[in-house]
Amino acid sequence: MKKSAWLLLFFLFSCAEKQHAPSIHISLENDNKSIKFTGLDKDIVTEISRDSIPGVWENMVPVFKMPTDTDLKNYQPVQHGVYALKDSSVIFTPDTPFVKGQAYFMRYYIFKGSDIWDYLKGKKKLGNASYQDLVIRL
Repeated sequence: MKKSAWLLLFFLFSCAEKQHAPSIHISLENDNKSIKFTGLDKDIVTEISRDSIPGVWENMVPVFKMPTDTDLKNYQPVQHGVYALKDSSVIFTPDTPFVKGQAYFMRYYIFKGSDIWDYLKGKKKLGNASYQDLVIRL
């Protein structure tokens, strides 16, 4: 490959717009019986709100009970409940009430904002979605 082709390829990849994960805010609603998530990616929220498949919200922004040993976070069962869209916020009300003093966490999967360099440098692998865990303390 000629040197000019490598330079062009390098230029195209370096000019790619890098998007960052959205800033998600969590607040308690309904006398601490529900959690309100704001700042979720608007395109994803709009697309999911049109989906009629049950459990789609639970797969996108699942809530879990925080274990005592945080190394076991990936092995916790999902806290089931009802998700409702209000304005651009998602409100989650669990099917069993939250326990006061217990910590929970919400796992937000990030599908946008990947830079080609993350894959080339080995920081990300194709097929693996990154996520952000947000702790909720009651």
